[in-house]
Amino acid sequence: MKNEIDGKHILSAYERIIQHGENTTDGKLYQGVTAFSDIDGYTIYLKGSGVLLRFGFHNTYHLDYEHDKHKDDFLQKLSNIINEK
Repeated sequence: MKNEIDGKHILSAYERIIQHGENTTDGKLYQGVTAFSDIDGYTIYLKGSGVLLRFGFHNTYHLDYEHDKHKDDFLQKLSNIINEK
């Protein structure tokens, strides 16, 4: 799993969701992915399709999911968000 996702892509998706997403009780929701951060802003989270991505210091991240299909769906959503024009 390490280095499967480029940290720049995670940050790009996060910024797009924060800019264009609608407010929810969990954070900003855009294209089926919710973005939020911890209270100090050092760790950001992207959540959707049964997956929680935690991104922190030194461009490290962790994906929590139960099934590979969930991960694949989530990564496709991130790709779609990143590649929007």
